Amino acid sequence: MIGRALDILRIINLQGSPSLVEITRAVDLPYPTVLRIVRALVEEGVIEREPARKRYRPTAMVQALSYGFQNHDALVAAARAHIEALTRAVHWPVCLVTRVGNMMVVRDSTSTQTPLTFDHYYPGWQIPLIQSASGRVFLAYTDRERRLAMIDHIAATGSKSVVQMLRDFEETGEADLIREQGYATVARIPFSSNPGRTSSFAVPIHANGTLLGALTLVFFANAMTPEEASAKYFDAVLGTAQAIGREMESV
Repeated sequence: MIGRALDILRIINLQGSPSLVEITRAVDLPYPTVLRIVRALVEEGVIEREPARKRYRPTAMVQALSYGFQNHDALVAAARAHIEALTRAVHWPVCLVTRVGNMMVVRDSTSTQTPLTFDHYYPGWQIPLIQSASGRVFLAYTDRERRLAMIDHIAATGSKSVVQMLRDFEETGEADLIREQGYATVARIPFSSNPGRTSSFAVPIHANGTLLGALTLVFFANAMTPEEASAKYFDAVLGTAQAIGREMESV
């Protein structure tokens, strides 16, 4: 029940003000189950129904609950100058992303520092694990035993469609391909506030042999394909990720 409620809260946070039907489609649960959980979240004060529409949005209580989220930690401090320099060089926005539970979470971003963006990825922005370039590269560079354990955990708490995507990722050997090429891509990102208008590719960030997160370059989908973007910018993005890793090794 708690896992399902958190999934619904994430969807509402990502989509802004979805309807019950849109929430039901996104979490792949029966409508009566979604209705019951949404009513419980309303009663707890973390979401509210818009006065003029049958749509739901987060309340200020969600922001209050997030105060404990430390967005200025050592990784952000180590990365900030590097991601700013990368955006100045390539002009596209860059996101520093880490895994939190079943999601990837933006820890820092340069999306406000360039006009070449449709979305501002503020710290705390949640990104689906298997549907994002950062999540896919994180999964690929996670050792197989831990990856399978993650899939089992998500199977107990996540939607059936997400679990199937995770199992497909494992069974098709996509993790091996991502590690071989050094990056993961997603074309026409479906979960942003402007679905389908941007694409991305991501590389892993390591320090002292530990996988810390991912560095993601976001670009206009109509400007180039993910293959073209990775061919053009891979060295710069990977070099930045490696520089961040070296900074973290000295912390």
